[in-house]
Amino acid sequence: MKQESAILVIDDEQSIRRLLEKELRAPSRTIYTAENAAKALNIIKNQWLDVIIMDLKLPDVSGLELLVKVRETIPDVEVIMITGHGDVDTAVEAIKTGACDFIEKPFNLEHLDLVVEKARQRASLSKENRLLRMNNRNTGKPPLFIGNSQAMQNIRFLVEKVAPTSAPVLITGESGSGKDVVARLIHNLSPAGSQSMVIKNCAALDRDLARSELFGHARGAFTGASEASEGLMSFAHNNTLFLDEIGDLSLEIQASLLRVLEDGAYRRVGEKQERKVNIRLLFATNRNLAKAVEEGHFNEAFYHRINVFNIEVPPLADRKEDLTLLVEYFLTRLCSRGKQCTITSEVMSDIFRYSWPGNVRELRNVLERSIILAENNLITESCLPRELVSSPGSGNKLSLAAVEQEHILKMLDFCGGNRQQTADILGIGRKTLYRKLSGYDVSK
Repeated sequence: MKQESAILVIDDEQSIRRLLEKELRAPSRTIYTAENAAKALNIIKNQWLDVIIMDLKLPDVSGLELLVKVRETIPDVEVIMITGHGDVDTAVEAIKTGACDFIEKPFNLEHLDLVVEKARQRASLSKENRLLRMNNRNTGKPPLFIGNSQAMQNIRFLVEKVAPTSAPVLITGESGSGKDVVARLIHNLSPAGSQSMVIKNCAALDRDLARSELFGHARGAFTGASEASEGLMSFAHNNTLFLDEIGDLSLEIQASLLRVLEDGAYRRVGEKQERKVNIRLLFATNRNLAKAVEEGHFNEAFYHRINVFNIEVPPLADRKEDLTLLVEYFLTRLCSRGKQCTITSEVMSDIFRYSWPGNVRELRNVLERSIILAENNLITESCLPRELVSSPGSGNKLSLAAVEQEHILKMLDFCGGNRQQTADILGIGRKTLYRKLSGYDVSK
C-alpha cells in the first residue's frame, strides 16, 4: 500500500499549476499550489510536505532564494525545479544549493510523474530512516503481550477499543511492567499502524534542549543552531508519538503539549508562526501524576487532558498466573537458533516464589543470563541470581509438586490440549506426561 504524500506546486502561471495538479493527483497524494513565494512559505510553515515542485522564476523572489528558505524550514523535503529553455545552468546551480532534480518546459508528463515518484520515495525513506535513528530500535515485529490472566484480558479489551480512535492514552504502571508494549499494540491497531511509531523517553531529554527536540527550532534560534531542525512533532505528523516517562517533562513543555492536544498547534523555538500537526499522542509514566498535580509538579489541565483514557498495567507480582507463558516465550525467543533450553522444576518454583520488583523486564534479564550459564541447555538453580534462590517471597511457598502440576497444566492449555506438543515443549516423554496428568484434575 502506497503511503500518503503531500506535494506543493509553486508557479506563477495558473495553467501550469492546473496542469500539474491534474496530472499528479492520486488517492495517495495531497496537492497544494501557490502562485508566489509568500503563499508558498505560508503553506510550508503549516503543512508537512514530501515534495516541492517550484519554478526558477517567481514574481516576488527567485527560485534559488526560495530554495534556500525552504531548506532552512524543511531540511528533508525533496525539491524539484521547473526550468525554461536556456535555464539549465541555473538549474545546475539549484542542484548544488539543495534541489534534487529539475524538469524542463514543455513537460514530458510521463517523465514528470517518474521524477516526482522517485522524489516521494526518497522523502519517505529519509523520514523512515530518521524515525528509526530516533527510536534506536530495529524494524522487527514488536514484542507480544504475553499472558492470559484476567488483567491481561482486560488490557487487550481496552486496547482494541481505543486503538482505532484519535484519543490520547495514558499508560501507567511500574517500571518494566510492559507499558511500551501496550503503546505498540495501540499503534499497531490504529490507522497509522503501517508506519513506525515515533518514540521518545522524556527522562532522556536534555532539559535545556527538550523544547527544541520536541518541537524543532529555526536557524539561529539559540547558540549552536546553525541550521533549522524538525522536531518530533513534525516527524510524527499523521502518525503516533509515544512519550514515555511523561512525568519528567517541565511544566512549561507540558503546557505546550496541552496546546497540541487542544488545537493541534505548536511553535518551533525561535519562531512566532504557529504550525499545525495531525498527531496521535500516547503517554506513559511510573509516577503518581495525581499526587504530582497536588504537589505542583504537574500541570493540572494537562493531566486531566491526557487522563481521558487510562490503561493501568499491573505489576508481575499481581499476575503470577502469566509466569509460565512468559517463561516459555522468553526461552523460545532468547535461545540461539536451533537450540531448545529447558528449565528444572526447582527453578520454576523459585520463579513463582520471587516477587519480581523489576517486573517482566527483570524476568527477561534473568532468563537471558540463565541461558548463557546453562549446561547442556538445562537451566538449574545454579544459573539463577542468588536473590531468586534465597527469596522467601511474600506469599505461601508452593511445593515442588504443586509448581510442577501448575506448569504442566498451563503448558497443556497453551498448546490447546495437544498432549504430544505439550510433552515436546516440556522435554518429557508422552507416557510420562500421561502418567502425571492422570493424577491431576485436568477438567479443572
